[in-house]
Amino acid sequence: MSGRDSTEITTWVEGLCDSDEKRRIEAALKLYLAGVNLFMPLLTKWVDDLSFRDMTLPFSRITAEQKRNGPSTIIVGIAVRAETFERIRAANGSPTLAEVPADQDAREFEIEMEDGSVKIDVLTTRDVGGSGAIARYLDKFGAGIQQIELYVRDVDRTTEILQSNFGLQPIYPATRAGADGTRVNFFLATTPDANKLLVELVESKG
Repeated sequence: MSGRDSTEITTWVEGLCDSDEKRRIEAALKLYLAGVNLFMPLLTKWVDDLSFRDMTLPFSRITAEQKRNGPSTIIVGIAVRAETFERIRAANGSPTLAEVPADQDAREFEIEMEDGSVKIDVLTTRDVGGSGAIARYLDKFGAGIQQIELYVRDVDRTTEILQSNFGLQPIYPATRAGADGTRVNFFLATTPDANKLLVELVESKG
């Protein structure tokens, strides 16, 4: 996400550090819904294709419905500076850091709320002065919604569908290792309002 609504996004990111749990939950929910709202026009278009729909897992914006469906399959990835990363992690009970492949300039952990229907992936660079995607995003935009992560049944097949049926090209020529043993690929897609959105397809190791 670019500088659009940057003041609100900055406020919500800071809210993830708040000592008051209710304020942290409110901030997480606002960030999550902002990310879902960015992604929903694209996802709605994609799931009209039955082959793509077969690759997706149940999702609902309505919390009660998502609780029945199971854990969230859409995760909103928030990029922050290293010092903010540590503050958010401390305020939220020091969640376990994800195991990120050594060749990727990233550190991350998840915040899960509302019984799993709201998930935020908090990301930062592994090294100060790193040159990976997160570092480039932070240099250009500052803290914000850096990506949307969509869990699918099969990353290889979903990638093929987006290529053949929608003319989209993946960032990587082949599926690669992601955090915590997942398999991933990325697409830089254009939303209906002509903004760019990084979408990460994620296939669970389970």
